[in-house]
Amino acid sequence: MSTKRHILIADDDMNVIAGLSFLLQDEGYEVSCVTTAQAALEKVKVQSFDCALLDMNFAKDTTSGQEGIALITELRQLDSLLPIVMMTGWATIELAVDAMRSGAQDFVQKPWDNERLLHTLQTHITLAQSQGLNERLKQQNQLLQQAAHPQLRSDIVACSQPMQQLLTQLEQLAQSDMSILLTGDNGTGKSMLAAYVHRCSARAEQPFVTANMGAIVENLFESEMFGHVRGAFTDAKAARAGRFEMARHGTLFLDEIANIPLSQQAKLLSVLEERKFEAVGSSQSQVADVRVISATNGDLPAQIQAGTFRQDLYYRLNTVELRVPSLRERVEDITPLTEHFLRQFAAKYNKPVPQLSEAAQVALRHYDWPGNIRELRHVLERALFVCRAAQITPDDLAITAGDGVVANVDDPNLTLDEIEQAVLRQRLRHHQGNASETARSLGLSRSGYYRRLAKFGLAEHE
Repeated sequence: MSTKRHILIADDDMNVIAGLSFLLQDEGYEVSCVTTAQAALEKVKVQSFDCALLDMNFAKDTTSGQEGIALITELRQLDSLLPIVMMTGWATIELAVDAMRSGAQDFVQKPWDNERLLHTLQTHITLAQSQGLNERLKQQNQLLQQAAHPQLRSDIVACSQPMQQLLTQLEQLAQSDMSILLTGDNGTGKSMLAAYVHRCSARAEQPFVTANMGAIVENLFESEMFGHVRGAFTDAKAARAGRFEMARHGTLFLDEIANIPLSQQAKLLSVLEERKFEAVGSSQSQVADVRVISATNGDLPAQIQAGTFRQDLYYRLNTVELRVPSLRERVEDITPLTEHFLRQFAAKYNKPVPQLSEAAQVALRHYDWPGNIRELRHVLERALFVCRAAQITPDDLAITAGDGVVANVDDPNLTLDEIEQAVLRQRLRHHQGNASETARSLGLSRSGYYRRLAKFGLAEHE
């Protein structure tokens, strides 16, 4: 596994190529050599380099430097961050200016001075690394920023007393840097509330970065969270910033925190305690200047008891622990949420905003919403398309008020998950929550039965 800096040399003089190769290899560089401008372009298309050292003139022309200018322009289109140093034996001020305007970083005249050439290469490689890291940070942060998250309380639908109380607590906590653990069922809006805390905090102008701990492959955990340097492992062809570095001075939201593999929990704990981390393959420590908010729908105390979650990490994460209420605990919010989502989807699909019939409002308020706000969104998005009038009826919602059973499993608009959930609810009710009988009637093993209960957030008393 090589961590050498890789230099591309393009020159039509084999003596120049040999001299440069010997010099650079003795200094620990890896070298690739070509003799034409076209070959240089082909190399850059399929391989990354730390710097390109290019002749200004090739076989077509020996003095004007136009081949070199054209090569710089084409290389810039392939790699905007590649440092380019030009070389020629026919140097003029005008040619040097043209090369720099075209995108070269520097200009060296032949015959070269070894020390000056080495210093020039090292300087531009170091600058490119810094610029490249900043550019990657900017791009990754743009991808990870949650632009749709509300910035003001008025942007959050929260008329119910439990939600008003929760928002007040979060606004107070936002003024500190304390770690917050948000618990509650799936689909209750924990990520939205984490972003709201960030927007209310002194770190509001800094990045808000999300890491879904359940989606990170175990053997890539350190690279994803702490980053890696080029060459740190087989596929590390370029340096990468981890989530802690991307969130510097801002907020890091660790979603699905209960899913961190036990083998990686100690590493996360160490960073949270020491406030320092090292990228994979680097010995240089970086300060972890982030505010950490985490969330889970799991039972962390039970996992601690079972030995699958570290107690010391739990205490480090939950300086303050707040539970986000389920939708069935905030019934007053259902109608305003429904109106909010219908307006949102109508604008998205360029359709008129339908009205809710009184019966539909009753059905929505009496449904138990196992999928919480996420399920409500899906129900309303579907209803917007299936309703045949300017008003949404209970049939359009495909739910039954009072028991939370999907009304008609033959509805062609239902997904496979919705049909499976409906059948599971019906069998649970028919067998009065008897796990063995319900599993047997569905042809499921006990483990398969409980996996489906967990998948849909159902209880055996459904």
